[in-house]
Amino acid sequence: MHNKIGSLPVRSEPSARPISRHHSVSYIDRVKESLTTRVSKFICAIFLSLLLCLGIVFFILWISLRPHRPRVHIREFSLPGLGKTDGFETSHISFKITTHNPNQKVGVYYDSMEGSVYYREKRVGSTKLIHPLYQEPKNTSLIEGDLRGPTMAVNKDRWKEMGRDRNQGKVVFRLDVVSVIRFKVYSWHSKIHRMHANCYIEVGWDGILLSRTKDKRCPVYFT
Repeated sequence: MHNKIGSLPVRSEPSARPISRHHSVSYIDRVKESLTTRVSKFICAIFLSLLLCLGIVFFILWISLRPHRPRVHIREFSLPGLGKTDGFETSHISFKITTHNPNQKVGVYYDSMEGSVYYREKRVGSTKLIHPLYQEPKNTSLIEGDLRGPTMAVNKDRWKEMGRDRNQGKVVFRLDVVSVIRFKVYSWHSKIHRMHANCYIEVGWDGILLSRTKDKRCPVYFT
């Protein structure tokens, strides 16, 4: 008797599961997006750093080149003959001031300068002080003025008022120095400024500037 040998069943291996194309594409997109974000942040950081550095540089330049107003001081002032009853007939006023340019790199052009003396806010004289002048940075100029003859406007009554003030110990004047100036930074010139320097002056019985107002700094403003 022949035994019938049956065929053994063969177990087939399951086929490998295919990788989803959708997941692969999503991963690549996320990597690309991450790299793009990093590059963008890096570029923004560089740009902001450059802006900050430029801002600091411009601020330093603005501080160093920003024009400061000239400084004016009263050095001398005299009214000879103040004690004479008829002194108004030959009265004259002489004074000296200094103008200082405090800027490090900014020059000052003085196109004109005029000085006027006031007593009780009434003008007693006025005169031109300088011809056009250029003042270098950190430079001081001495300006002299002299009022006499047609530049004076003192009558007998005003002279008597000055005499009464003199008898009380002092006579107060105001010297108004008006200048037309321009600032110069390298080859750049500013617009024209009208500068006023108000010097408050006290003279004694001899008509000479009192020590408490000598070398006093005069307030300066623009109009």
